[in-house]
Amino acid sequence: MRITTWLASIAIAALFVAASPTQAETQFVNVLTGGQSGVYYPLGVALSQIYDDKIDGVKATAQVTRASAENMNKIQAGRGELAFALADTVSDAYQGNEEAGFDEPLEKLRGMTGIYKNYIQIVASADSGIETLEDLKGKRISPGAARSGTELNARAILKAAGLSYDDFDKVEYLPFGESVELIKNRQLDVTLQSSGLGVSSIRDLANSIDIVVVPIPEDVVAKIDDDAYQPATIPADTYDGQTKDVPTVAVPNFLITSADVPDDLVYEMAKTLYDNLDDLKSVHDSAKSIDIDNALDGMPVPLHPGAERYFKEVGLID
Repeated sequence: MRITTWLASIAIAALFVAASPTQAETQFVNVLTGGQSGVYYPLGVALSQIYDDKIDGVKATAQVTRASAENMNKIQAGRGELAFALADTVSDAYQGNEEAGFDEPLEKLRGMTGIYKNYIQIVASADSGIETLEDLKGKRISPGAARSGTELNARAILKAAGLSYDDFDKVEYLPFGESVELIKNRQLDVTLQSSGLGVSSIRDLANSIDIVVVPIPEDVVAKIDDDAYQPATIPADTYDGQTKDVPTVAVPNFLITSADVPDDLVYEMAKTLYDNLDDLKSVHDSAKSIDIDNALDGMPVPLHPGAERYFKEVGLID
């Protein structure tokens, strides 16, 4: 009888312990980045490591993707908690711009913070004879992976310059690294890459062959019907052999999450990013321009309540 009573007590205690969790359930954070030769990837890896180390109960990883457009679709589908993306792609996705490849509005997209700007960098081999946008006609080009944020940037720039894909001898829709390899092998003449300054793919190309960074004049930028596109400059010596400043266009990047991600988690992600910003800045030069004062400038989607809580806490919004 005593043994039976003792066993029953043990069983009840076990049930009580099982019903009273002693630690928070692990939250998984999948950070959607881009190709490995771009800027999103190293920053995404660093950010996921920061979250993994600094946020209790979080297991964070970084995923290689085709960048902005794919990232927005994955966030909508619940296949990621945080994603890097270009402002114009985010806006197109949220509004459901069919021409940009979004057949319906991705209504779950929510903003966490703005980060750094992408610079549209049109880079040709010196042997191609390309020096201006007009010179692109009849050449072989890679405008980025099809339907990627970079390729959407390419369409906007080319349209403003009075060009279309029909004007080229060959169009290859390839990621940054593959585009560069084909230029090295004389199978392409030029690539358009939308990324932070000093992107590894273009550095690799400039270290291998003589290059020309093609200017995008302000009058061309002014013809783009999207406020996300702003005149900018690629400073001299950003790449080997680029001895002069080159006018171009820049587009802001954002970190985007989903309305389905818990408020507390987004709050912690925003806070932890800015509490550890120096660690992120040490990973890539592009991150050095991340400034909390610019975090909400041009936000193309509604701000997530968790991020709103953080920015109210630091006094950025009332």
